[in-house]
Order: sequence, then structure tokens, then C-alpha cells
Amino acid sequence: MSKALVAYFSASGTTAALSEKLAAVTGADLYEIVPEVPYTKADLNWMDKKSRSTLEMNDRSARPAIGTHVENMAQYDVVFVGFPIWWYREPSIIDTFMEAYDFTGKTVVPFATSGGSGMGDSSANLQALAQGAKVAEGRRFGRLVPKAELKNWAEKWL
Repeated sequence: MSKALVAYFSASGTTAALSEKLAAVTGADLYEIVPEVPYTKADLNWMDKKSRSTLEMNDRSARPAIGTHVENMAQYDVVFVGFPIWWYREPSIIDTFMEAYDFTGKTVVPFATSGGSGMGDSSANLQALAQGAKVAEGRRFGRLVPKAELKNWAEKWL
């Protein structure tokens, strides 16, 4: 059995709840990607063209700083990476996370939460940032996904 990590960024708590459930059903370690500067409600207002999240998502080179660090990333064979879908892809802070570690030889499995948007180019984006890793095709989940369904999905990489 592979040693697994569930790493996630959550803006509203929805992705956090899903990540906690995933870690529980797989026995994986859990790590929250915490922004160095937390997002405020105003920062997350996608209808405001000058909000922090809008500015970051419109600048593909934006890399919001992370205030925490995974201890001993080398011990993990499989890294589940969870996030809310922003502008039809992963938030820029996920790009920061992917560039912060060496994923060579690891399997990276993206998963997301969204009110309705699909994964977009998230899996391809993560593959471009994780040279030497195998990045699986990601999956979006609803808030109320049953534990058994989540476990069945995750087991193919463990």
C-alpha cells in the first residue's frame, strides 16, 4: 500500500470537508495549503474585477505565498491535491504548491469542489508543474459525496 497525502486549499470550507473525508477513508495524512495572507470575503468576490482572486486568476504567473510547509514530502507516493474550481481551473495557490515540491516518481491525483464547473485544464496544468510525476485525470465532487464512492475512487491509486 502506498503512503498517501491529501493536500488541499479551501476558501469556504467545502473543499476542507471533502479532504477530511478523503483522508479518513484512505488513511492518508492531511495537509492544508494555507495562504500566507488569508483570503477575505472581498478577496474572493469573483464579480469584482479588482478582487485579489480575480487579479490572481487573470495573471497565470501569480503565485500566492503559502504560510505552511509539508514535512518530509519525500515519504509520499501518492498526493491527492484538492481545491475549489476558480475560473474553470485550479486556484493560483495550487500552482504555488505544485512548484514548491519535487513530485518526481509520485502519483498526483487532483480533485475539486465546485457548484457546477468541471475540472477544466486543471489536470494538464498540474502535470506541467509536476515534471516527472504521473498526474491522474482529476475529478470534481459534490459536497455530499458518499464515503464509499470516495473510497472506491481513491483506491485505484493506493
